[in-house]
Amino acid sequence: MSKIVLVTGGNAGIGYELVKALASKPEVQKVYLAARSVKSGQDAQYKINAEGLNKVVAVQLDVTDTATIAAAKETIEKNEGRLDVLVNNAGISEMDKPQNATNIDVAIVRRTVETNLFGLIQTTTAFIPLLRKSPQAVILNVSTDMASNGKQAVPGAGLHVVAYNTSKAAANSYTIALSQELRAENIKVNAVTPGFTTTKLNGHAPGGKTSKDAAEILLPWALLDKDGATGLFIGEDGKEYPW
Repeated sequence: MSKIVLVTGGNAGIGYELVKALASKPEVQKVYLAARSVKSGQDAQYKINAEGLNKVVAVQLDVTDTATIAAAKETIEKNEGRLDVLVNNAGISEMDKPQNATNIDVAIVRRTVETNLFGLIQTTTAFIPLLRKSPQAVILNVSTDMASNGKQAVPGAGLHVVAYNTSKAAANSYTIALSQELRAENIKVNAVTPGFTTTKLNGHAPGGKTSKDAAEILLPWALLDKDGATGLFIGEDGKEYPW
């Protein structure tokens, strides 16, 4: 089937590369590249279109702003009548600020959770009516290794970035609940971590994979068919990762 896809945070980093990868697939009819600002979204669209990928259309969507979510939903509903794939990629980390468990500024936690959890939830719930109109709907939540409570609880584990990890672990919990609730409707819901990737999110920390390589890990989970898996947390090797 020809798929209509929406990728939040699609104007940069992994989201941008995933938009490109999706637009290159014959089974994808259109990719809505969602960005917080109109200009950044349009700039990204024009750049991708210039590479010959003409299936990409920018749409303004700030996951923390319900008015933009509603407007984007209305646009896609009017133009397409349904949504086949929702990729919840937008997120922030605040990694440039101290995030130690014993003295973190709670305001940092609030900002991070506002985007990574509340934003994900309100975006998802807004688009569920359009996903229900698809014959094989998919929701892909982009996660992180550091969202794994199982991995982080091991003695000696590092990278306890409290605001970011907590927000993403909570988003994983929401993913579990959502997948269970939508299982009877055959709507696929999974969380996937692409692993350590060098992006703006981590201050372009050296040693990670490229955004393009990370997008390739996410791609098959965005394009699941009606017989695809659901309710899983998947690692960069394509295998189940501990929640």
